[in-house]
Amino acid sequence: MQDLKENCRLALVQAAPVMFDKAASLKKALLWIEKSAAQGAELVVFPELFLPGYPFGMTFGFKVGSRDENGRKDWKLYYDNSVVCPGPETDALGAAAKKHGIYLSIGVSERDDTTGTLYNTNIMFTPDGALASVHRKLKPTGAERFVWGDANRGYFPTIDSPWGPLGSLICWENYMPLARAALYQRGVNIFIAPNTNDVDSWINTARHIGLEGRCYFINADMYFTRADYPRDQLHCGEEIDRLPEIVCHGGSCIVDPFGEFLTEPVWDREEFIVADLDLGKAAAAKMEFDPCGHYARPDVLELNICDK
Repeated sequence: MQDLKENCRLALVQAAPVMFDKAASLKKALLWIEKSAAQGAELVVFPELFLPGYPFGMTFGFKVGSRDENGRKDWKLYYDNSVVCPGPETDALGAAAKKHGIYLSIGVSERDDTTGTLYNTNIMFTPDGALASVHRKLKPTGAERFVWGDANRGYFPTIDSPWGPLGSLICWENYMPLARAALYQRGVNIFIAPNTNDVDSWINTARHIGLEGRCYFINADMYFTRADYPRDQLHCGEEIDRLPEIVCHGGSCIVDPFGEFLTEPVWDREEFIVADLDLGKAAAAKMEFDPCGHYARPDVLELNICDK
C-alpha cells in the first residue's frame, strides 16, 4: 500500500434542502461549498438526497392495486426536480469541486436519462471536477420503493484519494453486513454515510461501524422542518399537516476508528461541522483487528461481490 496523507480537513454539512426544488437546492449547496473551502476543507460531505430533498411522510397516492392522481402529480414534480447524472447540476458541482480543489460527496435523487427511473444516489467528485462515483442505493427502504428503484450498476464504487479509497453506503445500506464488508475489502479509511436516520439507535450503528471497519465514519444527516415543504405546489396538504414541526432532527457526527466521537451528534438545527481527521489512527487501529486483513479467515469465510 502506498503511503497515505495522514491529515484530512473535512466539512460536514447538516442543512435543509430547498424541498422539491433542485435549482434552489443546488444554489444552497454551492454556498455551503464556498463556506467549506474558506475553512480549508479538503473533503466536503452533504446528506442523502440533498437535491431535491427527502419527501418524508408523503405517500404519492400509492396503494396496493391503485394510484391517486393528485399523488401522481406530486411524484411528477419530484421527478422533474431529480438530477440526471451527468447533467447541468453535476456540471455545476464538478466546477465547484475543481474551483476549490476539493473532494465532494452529495446525495441526489437521480433520474435515469434513458429509462426515467429514479434512484436514491450518492455522487462524488474529485478535485479536477470529475464526476468520479455514482452509487445508487442497493435497496430502497420500505415505502421508498414507491419512488426509487434498486441499484442496477456500480454497486460499491470507490474513488482514490490521498487518504485511501473513499466510498459510501446510503442510510439503511449500512445495516447490511455484507455491504459494509464490501467497502472494508476495498480499503476505505473514510466511510461516508449520507442518511436521514435521525434516531439514537442509529448513533450506536455509527460508532459500531467506525470500530468494526477501523475507519472514520462520516454520519451525514439532514435537518428540515414541516415548513420547508412547498405546500402551495403540492396536492397532499393533509399529509404535510400531519408531520411534526421538525421532520428530520439531524444527528450528524464523525466517529473515529476506535468507535469514539471526533465530533458529537448535532440535533435539531442546521450545523456546519469542520474537523481534522488523523488518518494515522486508522492505521494504528488495525494493529489488533483488521476485518478483511489479518483478522479475516478467507479459508472459512469468503465474500463474493457481483459488481458491474
